[in-house]
Amino acid sequence: MNFTLVQLRYFVAAARHRSMTGASRDLLVSQSAISAAIAHLEREFGVQLLVRHHAKGLSLTTSGERFLGEARALLAHADEIAASAKGYGNALRGRLHVGCAETIAPYYLPPLLAEFADRHPEVEVWVSEGPDEESLRDLLADGGCDLALLYDARDGDGVDSQLLTRLPPHVIVPPGHPLAGERAVSLLALADDPVILLDLPHHRDYFASVSRRAGITPRVRFRSRNPELVRALVAAGQGYAVLNERPATDRTYDGGRVVSLDLTDDLPPLPLMLAQARGVRPTRRAAAFAAVCREWFRRPMQQAPMP
Repeated sequence: MNFTLVQLRYFVAAARHRSMTGASRDLLVSQSAISAAIAHLEREFGVQLLVRHHAKGLSLTTSGERFLGEARALLAHADEIAASAKGYGNALRGRLHVGCAETIAPYYLPPLLAEFADRHPEVEVWVSEGPDEESLRDLLADGGCDLALLYDARDGDGVDSQLLTRLPPHVIVPPGHPLAGERAVSLLALADDPVILLDLPHHRDYFASVSRRAGITPRVRFRSRNPELVRALVAAGQGYAVLNERPATDRTYDGGRVVSLDLTDDLPPLPLMLAQARGVRPTRRAAAFAAVCREWFRRPMQQAPMP
């Protein structure tokens, strides 16, 4: 077989961007160089890898989909060989791409990245935040990240995932609420109060499911995709909210305060997962980051309770 790693990289970039133009900008090479590399691979293997659509970019053929996974695995293995050959010994070195849901990132990424940096200081970590689960799964499938922290990844969506922890729901109310002095309440006790909804796809669906389970029909007053705005609106007395992450402070950005209460309802927790693309062998860097995540979440009291 007569092909190069550079040609494989050009093909992977074109497949990821679904565009010669996008791959050209990403790799800082001409479109003609990328086109020639892909044409060479197609001649070499005797299959069509990409379909060119006039003014509509590229799409992968069935053979191209299979070849893409193999190409990514080969490139990752080549990077591992290069790192070892340069005399790094047992130290890990290179670049690791980590994806993370936006609502997860502020709570868990800082300690995880700090611990990983202490153990493997020569690994350069790039972080990509995604607004929802679908975008992160697409990022994994397209090779945009090696691993991703997300909620309840469905293994049937082309990813393999492992459970890190389960996040039980809790409710936040303003300090002046009649139930603010309780340690735990039921959602039914809040049935007449308006809700401030964290309006992200997974959280929205999760809240709908726990509301049905608790036997209430919530009245949504405000919606926001920003967890801190949700907390600030609750602090301002505009309603209550059901959340899963607990900040280490009860203060909001504008100086307000919320009261966190446990829920007495039998409600399912929200799984927090570490996912990777199915069929792609993890690099040593990815395996090391996964080990840090597993160890960190096994320690007690990783979720700080609200004061």
